[in-house]
Amino acid sequence: MPEPAGPTVLFLCVHNAGRSQMALGWFNHLAEGGAVGWSGGSEPGKEINPAAIAAMQEVGIDITGEHPKPWTDEIIRSADVVITMGCGDACPYYPGKRYEDWDLDDPAGKPIDMVRRVRDDIEQRVRTLLRQLDVPISG
Repeated sequence: MPEPAGPTVLFLCVHNAGRSQMALGWFNHLAEGGAVGWSGGSEPGKEINPAAIAAMQEVGIDITGEHPKPWTDEIIRSADVVITMGCGDACPYYPGKRYEDWDLDDPAGKPIDMVRRVRDDIEQRVRTLLRQLDVPISG
């Protein structure tokens, strides 16, 4: 059985259509397989926010292959780190997991300028997280 690719990080928000998808995009791009990333939502939307897709495409990251999805107990239990983004009490808590709550503006329905600011904030947070996890960063 192959060795795991490093720590597993789960990004959670309400709709899994903006913040958590951008975070997963940055995570996968910067970690380049040195860690495993997943995302989910407490109330998954129907599609990824088009402004989030556009903002990520501006930096060369394609998140169109993803879709909003719910989280499961199994996924949460498998994660080493759980990053929550505005899901409050709807986000699950399991003892023994590392949790971080990232206070980020919700890009839903916002102009692209604001979505870019959220995207750039997420990039810095993902870079910091990867350094804390000792995962080499590409780019």
